[in-house]
Amino acid sequence: MMKLLFCLRSTKEILILILLFLSNYAWAQSNFEQSLSRLNQNIAIKDHYDNQKLARINSLEKSLKSKSNRNLVSTYVIYSRLYDEYKSFNYDKAFFYAHKMQESGQKLKDPVKMATGKIKLGFVLLSAGMFKETFDSLNTIQVNILPDSTKKDFYYLNAHAYYDLADFDKDKFYTPLYNKRADKFIDSALALSDPESYEYQYNNGLKLIKSGKNDLGAVYLKKLIDHYPLNDHQIAVTYSTLSDIYIRKNNPDKAIDLLLQAAEADISASTKEAAAMLNLAMLLYQKGDIKNAYAFINQAMNDATYYGSRHRKVQVSNALMLIAGGKVNSVEQESRNLIIFVVLLTLLVVVVVLFVIIISRQLGRLKKADKIILETNRSLEDTIHQLNEAEKIKEQYIGYFFNLISEYITKLDRFKKSVSNKLITKKFDDIQKLVSNINLKDERDELFLNFDKAFLTLFPNFVETYNSFFEPEHQVKLRPGQLMNTDMRIFALIRLGITENEKISSILEYSMNTIYNYKARIKNKSMIANEEFEKAILS
Repeated sequence: MMKLLFCLRSTKEILILILLFLSNYAWAQSNFEQSLSRLNQNIAIKDHYDNQKLARINSLEKSLKSKSNRNLVSTYVIYSRLYDEYKSFNYDKAFFYAHKMQESGQKLKDPVKMATGKIKLGFVLLSAGMFKETFDSLNTIQVNILPDSTKKDFYYLNAHAYYDLADFDKDKFYTPLYNKRADKFIDSALALSDPESYEYQYNNGLKLIKSGKNDLGAVYLKKLIDHYPLNDHQIAVTYSTLSDIYIRKNNPDKAIDLLLQAAEADISASTKEAAAMLNLAMLLYQKGDIKNAYAFINQAMNDATYYGSRHRKVQVSNALMLIAGGKVNSVEQESRNLIIFVVLLTLLVVVVVLFVIIISRQLGRLKKADKIILETNRSLEDTIHQLNEAEKIKEQYIGYFFNLISEYITKLDRFKKSVSNKLITKKFDDIQKLVSNINLKDERDELFLNFDKAFLTLFPNFVETYNSFFEPEHQVKLRPGQLMNTDMRIFALIRLGITENEKISSILEYSMNTIYNYKARIKNKSMIANEEFEKAILS
């Protein structure tokens, strides 16, 4: 009797455990479906959030244009606000306004404003995965002149740059070194931060995670989530970082739940860096949810393309190719399953016709899916080809001018040897003749001609596009054999990223005042607003 009661009790406990397991599973699945539904709803209205941001940007750019008397301080403030709008939205625009902040700081002779512009530029470069350029920009900053608030930003950015570089390298030797450097910078920043602030709590948690103390780091991140009023961007960053802990703990379900919320917050904040959506797609792919993984990786590609960072597009492209391949395999598996299904169903002669119709419809859908995947792969190949082509053009350009410089060095060497021989033989009059034979104007003209050829190889439509900015009477009419004139060369240099008047004047051997007058005269003749002219050249 006692044995029977014990058996009954054990059976009851097992049933309770099974029911609890099933209820927990059902709850988790329901929670996932709700989060998935919310994210898809946000994706459907993402244009609404983007339009709100664009309206703010448009308002700021209008206020920038309306300041005819050019108050430099207020202009700097507007540049800073435009940078903040663009920094996670559009790489090129954020890059442009970070430079504008530096230029304004230079005009104001305010080293702190100049340094702030460099820090902002460093953030954009880091977002694009350009580590060398990031450190080049930050290494030019005189930290000792900065106020504590700006020093703190400088230290945090350096720390994040070294942490990202360590993650990117994943090298046994260099990664620990980079993490140590990051720890030093983050300690300096934490010392200048309010211990109750979001940035202190988040970065302290990040430091602990990078040191391998995941549980302690999670305490800080969960405190932010539970007790701090976070904005959309802070939600996205905090949830994404916390998800990384659960990935390391081999708990992908919890990581997916956090990334769903992070991706939703990214959309609400019009963030186009695509990190949360990319990681979410990869986790879903690893769990075998190819459908949602494919949908989200395409969203990530759209965002990366909009943001304009080559590094991010290549990163997302690699993931997209992997997931697209999984989708192809999934489709092929479905096709094989259908064939088996058809073979079995053929035994039931009565329903053969019905099943043939069903199968033909399914095959039609599969062909459409194959077509979509093939078109996506072709698009990916085109994107990769364009990236490779851009790298090839850069290499050709560098090689072209390296050869040119080598020729000048060879000329200089021959001249040096000739003068040396004349000095040895004391033929001083011959040295004077050698010097007199040097025609600096011809050398300079040859240099400009070589520059014109190289530039027009990179941008063959530059002359036609440049002229299209002017009425016919103001368009440049080049002489036979002339490739570009001085006006065009100024803006050709700007197109190559050389925007400072001092550098342009040095290259073209004009005074800075002359360059300034040239640019003002050209812009006044164009059909485009003066402040938009250089943007048109850059585009």
